[in-house]
Amino acid sequence: MKKITSLLLILLFSIVTLAQTNNYNVGDIVDDFTVTDVYGIEHNLYEYADAGKHIYLDFFYDTCGPCQTWQSTFSEFYDKYGCNDGDLVMISINNGTDSDEEVLLYGETYGGPFNLPPAVSADGGSGSVNTNFGVSAFPTFCLIGPDRTLLNRDIWPLTDITTFEATFPNGLEPEIMECTILGVTDTQKVEFTVVPSISNGQNISLVMENQVAKTIQVFDLTGREVYSLNVNANNMAFSLNVSSGTYLVKVTTETSSATKKIIIR
Repeated sequence: MKKITSLLLILLFSIVTLAQTNNYNVGDIVDDFTVTDVYGIEHNLYEYADAGKHIYLDFFYDTCGPCQTWQSTFSEFYDKYGCNDGDLVMISINNGTDSDEEVLLYGETYGGPFNLPPAVSADGGSGSVNTNFGVSAFPTFCLIGPDRTLLNRDIWPLTDITTFEATFPNGLEPEIMECTILGVTDTQKVEFTVVPSISNGQNISLVMENQVAKTIQVFDLTGREVYSLNVNANNMAFSLNVSSGTYLVKVTTETSSATKKIIIR
């Protein structure tokens, strides 16, 4: 029995130790990288670090069961601390096997009722980052400091967002911030779905959950309004004649508002 128990412990230890950044140890300076997320926005590691940010990376792939389980927790963490506008930056890095479309669907399915952190697919260069860090088990969460060094190579196991908060270095007290996107506050009090989230802009369906929309607005990433419609319904369709790119759909009810991102190809 002891031999069996010992064997199981060794096996468990081997599995757990794989879930980390195998190419770096705590205190190592990590290599710089530039990636493009599924919305076409570039992210440079050293730019964030040099701006004094602490950067949390989430390595995942779309059919990974534990990744699916904990994605909403990482999204909640991102949402609580200002959606990368505060002292913390969160980025999800795919293992290099999934496309933009697959990563978008993954986020919409498992991200929970929160704003989603930037996610990088194989299309945006995630594979080379995954290889550089030597991640071989998923999910792997790690923390990089403003001095470009690895502060935590394996934030695991998770219980809730307090697991991430427990990794804050001494002296780091990030402000809890409400997320804003181009000045549009996403309170998450309004629940709605946009289908499809990636399209040619024609016949986009918007479905509310137990609420009635009063206005629908669409903004480009500069904040310019490209579409507006006054409505009084919870289920509607509209079309956009705009250039290819990423847009924000804002829905306003009598009491609140929320936004979601869509991609027009």
